[in-house]
Amino acid sequence: MPDTQTDMDSLTGALRRETVKKNVAAIHISGKLTLLQRKLSNVLLLNAYDALTSAQTHTIDARTLAMMVGYNSNDFDTLRASLRALAETVAEWDMLDEQGRQEWGVSSLLSFAKLKNGICEYAYSPALAQKLYDPKIYALINVQIQRNFSSGHGLALYENCYRFVRTGSTGWLALDVFRKLMGVDGSDYYGSFKHLNAKIIKPAVAEVNKSSDILIEPEFQKKGRTVTDIRFLIKGNPQKAMFEIDDEDGVRNLTIYKTLRKQGVSDRLARQWISEHGEDYVREKLNYVKGKDGVKSTLGFLSAALRDNYQVSEKEMPVDPEPAVIEAAKRRAAELELQDKEYEARAAERTKRARRLEIVEELVSRRNPTQRDADKRLFLSGLDNDLDREHFRAHGWRSGLNATKIFEFWEELEPDAFT
Repeated sequence: MPDTQTDMDSLTGALRRETVKKNVAAIHISGKLTLLQRKLSNVLLLNAYDALTSAQTHTIDARTLAMMVGYNSNDFDTLRASLRALAETVAEWDMLDEQGRQEWGVSSLLSFAKLKNGICEYAYSPALAQKLYDPKIYALINVQIQRNFSSGHGLALYENCYRFVRTGSTGWLALDVFRKLMGVDGSDYYGSFKHLNAKIIKPAVAEVNKSSDILIEPEFQKKGRTVTDIRFLIKGNPQKAMFEIDDEDGVRNLTIYKTLRKQGVSDRLARQWISEHGEDYVREKLNYVKGKDGVKSTLGFLSAALRDNYQVSEKEMPVDPEPAVIEAAKRRAAELELQDKEYEARAAERTKRARRLEIVEELVSRRNPTQRDADKRLFLSGLDNDLDREHFRAHGWRSGLNATKIFEFWEELEPDAFT
């Protein structure tokens, strides 16, 4: 597969925007999508958005599509299956038109999709395209943030909460409506609030709070002793800057980032400088350094210029920083380079694990209820201690504590599942 950064550098137009206007009606019907399918749906909409109502079809390079979803693989069978699922998923909306008249409609999420010569071509029905493009009712879904999610339920909850961040609450939702948003309507198991809360609400809330730029808190409304409605209180994540700093692809698309890299500045240090000082300040100091003759260490001098705010007008500015400053800058650059490698290794492992968990989710969904119960009992019988068993009972097949054993278990049942 081509280098990810090279692919990102080639993105233009809507794909560089990194956010997608997602119509509320569309958000409300995509609950049954898996995590991969939901991410694909967002990226396809982002790619098509600028020409959503003017072009009948849209295209995107299949490898670019996989890269933006965070799924680095040549497994086009999985991509085909996910596109097929989007074409088979029904979108339904029930809303007021511009004259205040009630409008109901239904459409498949994609009217068609095809892969040919490494290009994905797809289309929306005209009616759904109009709804998706409507600027009055939308949520901004950040494609970079969605990469942090490892469960479809977590991402579905984020999408349905994010558009209410300014009002601070989703408002009350009947549990039946909430089940539909999460894609678990029609399930007898999740008809029980106890199961819904333990398996869907709590894990999804935890993932939104850990993985996104908002913090949410559920509140419940009861009729007698029965929970009937749910709402989510929403506020910005005080650690939002963390997501902005780690929005690597966005920063890496900046001209100033590429200029720093050509000067020998490490990936992590370049992103850190841009995050701390802003593009204009870094560009100013970089131009200042370029105007100095006899500089032995561009990195050391640039580091000092940024730190001490060297000005072009200063008459007695030293031509080069002290040797100790140069050495400190080199050591810091080496430390950050090592951190880069460690970060990339962890990110690759997270991507691999998330992908495997998606596959397990798909495998489980294909089994009938009797088989699922038997699978769980068989897996539990093979766990060695109470802690592992309790964690599996609480988190099911998404139990991180048992991830390795879960993958081994499903590899035995489906030898080619992860290849």
